[in-house]
Amino acid sequence: MLREGKSTAGDFRIPSGCAVSSVFSRSGKRLDGSDIIRSIEIMHDRSNGLGGGFAGYGIYPEYAEQYAFHVFYNNVKAKEECEKFINEHFDVVNLSKIPIRKIPQITDEPLIWRYFVTPLHTKLAESQLDEDEFTARCVNRVNTFIDGAYIFSSGKNMGVFKAVGYPEDVGRFYRLDEYAGYCWTAHGRYPTNTPGWWGGAHPFALLDLSVVHNGEISSYDANRRCIEMYGYNCNLLTDTEVITYIFDYLVRRQGLTLQEVANVIAAPFWTTIQNKDPEERERLTYLRNVYSGLLVTGPFSILVGFTGGLMALNDRLKLRSMVVGEKGDMVYIASEESAIRVIQPTLDRVWAPAGGEPVIFTLDKK
Repeated sequence: MLREGKSTAGDFRIPSGCAVSSVFSRSGKRLDGSDIIRSIEIMHDRSNGLGGGFAGYGIYPEYAEQYAFHVFYNNVKAKEECEKFINEHFDVVNLSKIPIRKIPQITDEPLIWRYFVTPLHTKLAESQLDEDEFTARCVNRVNTFIDGAYIFSSGKNMGVFKAVGYPEDVGRFYRLDEYAGYCWTAHGRYPTNTPGWWGGAHPFALLDLSVVHNGEISSYDANRRCIEMYGYNCNLLTDTEVITYIFDYLVRRQGLTLQEVANVIAAPFWTTIQNKDPEERERLTYLRNVYSGLLVTGPFSILVGFTGGLMALNDRLKLRSMVVGEKGDMVYIASEESAIRVIQPTLDRVWAPAGGEPVIFTLDKK
């Protein structure tokens, strides 16, 4: 697994591409991974084979109360060291290799394992943390200090599947047609500044939060320095990792709503804020001032998956494409309308969100 920024080929830059797509059932109906693979496949030319991946929600109902760790290992030594750490901090309910389908398009895969775990009560009590914070810190420790091990998915009843390759091949490699979930996101990668490697493919995830991203963040270094002050280690040298940690920090640790997070990372311009009514002007000014280091600049369109919902957001200038479609209880979001029409030709509604306008869908309340 060649890490980002460690190319032996010298400095290079590839023009930006990338594709994102998602399927979400507001009723909670579980769908297999076939449609999301077809959706991302039609945008094949937006990728270059250096990364593809998917996130599925609701895919592990039989282990819904356990954290599902998906882990890449470079070698057996890294696996042994990581498993020792996991066993010291978690009760492992089940573990196995993640099932794959060998195909010629996906090569040089690392060891890929899956663990369903619950924090040990003794360790949790010692830490004086809640389960999520305890688990997030353990994931951070593995990814920072155990060389050759990378926990790339750590949520409950969800999982990330990614690799070096075109996304449609990655989906078939991981046999996603054998899983079923109420929400799927997908990404086809066209790296802009760094080489492709298995860990650098999207989605990036922490706990139940996952992010796929099309664009290039010019504020990466400022955002990275800011978020690392709060205990996050950006080991992967890619802007999507930073976006994931920003969402985790603002939503889980600061208690902001998704609308407020959008007002932080894609904040309205000061001239726009000045034209708001006094109460809204005060709110937006507060968010811009308090979280100024987390303003994300540059072109981007992102899809954020979380337990029970899906969010889409463009940069405030809308420099990257994004289309939303609805049909009955189904929601489709993608970089191109063609990626929606290929799996749902007739739509009740289709539109392109404005720059900086969050689009948020959640499961219907029963």
